[in-house]
Amino acid sequence: MSETIAGVKIPDSALAADATELVRQAAPPLLFHHSRRVYLFGTLQGKRLGLEADPELLYVGAMFHDLGLTETYRTDHQRFEIDGADEARRFLTSHGLPETDIRKVWEGIALHTTPEVPYRLDPEVALVTAGVETDVLGIGYGELSPDDIAAVTAAHPRPDFKRQILAAFADGFRHRPDTTFGTVNADVLEHFVPGFRRIDFVEIIQNSDWPA
Repeated sequence: MSETIAGVKIPDSALAADATELVRQAAPPLLFHHSRRVYLFGTLQGKRLGLEADPELLYVGAMFHDLGLTETYRTDHQRFEIDGADEARRFLTSHGLPETDIRKVWEGIALHTTPEVPYRLDPEVALVTAGVETDVLGIGYGELSPDDIAAVTAAHPRPDFKRQILAAFADGFRHRPDTTFGTVNADVLEHFVPGFRRIDFVEIIQNSDWPA
């Protein structure tokens, strides 16, 4: 039986069910509920912005976007966003989706912490970011119906979310600090990892091998 929250239907295909089960097994409740809210808020923001994404692709993008923070899927050598994007690629490839669809999902996950750029790309890319920005940063919060927000958070509660998501971020990439170069993720480590100093873009240029 299909599930509808705040007027948004949760995809009920076999692909969506497999995605739900994978994330439920790999992610703690904090990230599972956050990922579901990202899909719901992304869809609601899409209605407001006039952007219509393929629901199944948007759902996978939303559900997989933070897998790189989990013990199962995190790596040591690349940004956590790419961890999730790469796992989504493997998952969708195994389900026989075409490359054009896989690319949309990969970009939606890989770029979800990159300001502005996703909104110039496919709706499946833009709305993962829109959902993340609403749930984590409160961007667009005031543009949504209070009743819709209440319905989403009743289905997927966010108790103590601000503190817990910051802790999840810090735990997800404190072991690979160099991967935060040029991203908002460096802000997290600066706040929560004693002694962390972000890589300085100006110093890289000044200290490069070029003589001048």
